[in-house]
Amino acid sequence: MLSVSNVDLYYGAAQALRGVSLEAKKGEITCVLGRNGVGKTSLMRAIVGQQAIRSGQIALDGSDLKGEAPYTRARRGIGFVPQGREVFPLLSVKENLQTGFAPVKRGERTIPDHVFELFPVLKSMLSRRGGDLSGGQQQQLAIGRALVTRPNLLVLDEPTEGIQPSIIKDIGRAIRYLKEAGMAVLLVEQYLEFCRELADKVYIMDRGQIVFEGVGADLDDPDVRKHLTV
Repeated sequence: MLSVSNVDLYYGAAQALRGVSLEAKKGEITCVLGRNGVGKTSLMRAIVGQQAIRSGQIALDGSDLKGEAPYTRARRGIGFVPQGREVFPLLSVKENLQTGFAPVKRGERTIPDHVFELFPVLKSMLSRRGGDLSGGQQQQLAIGRALVTRPNLLVLDEPTEGIQPSIIKDIGRAIRYLKEAGMAVLLVEQYLEFCRELADKVYIMDRGQIVFEGVGADLDDPDVRKHLTV
């Protein structure tokens, strides 16, 4: 589904990514871990088209995405849940979900039933403003909005950040459901146990590079965990 090959990314003279390569396959959950400031969010922004890369290749289903704008990548099937959720606080829950219609063909602009099956609280709050929801509810709304775009690849940047444990479990169940439905899920996290339970494949980043590649069970290894200690 997604292939990232030898990607370099710069902010001015500062290099944020150094030869990064990874894959995210259909029906699998791929998790990228690392301490703060190692380049995880820069990598996600490069994948969804919010940040241009200096060199390397990002391809979806074998097709190079170079030069494609974020909205074009959304039409190609990349859904994005950014760090901090970025819901529209003055729009209702329903209106927030409907902003996901932008890359969808006019005749398909409906909210899929599975959004409310995964996150029932959204259905009961359709008329409430996004800014009035709790942090956990806003995260569910942000994921639901991404699912409205009908993605084949769902990219989530730290979906458990600042979220209460009960909603983290709900988000985990939703991610498993999407995996079983055949979606490719690419997840950036700092919550180690969340990734250990969910991930089929894990990558660990440090100083803009991939320093470890393995499977979720490898996160039990002390030699692997040392890459994540502060």
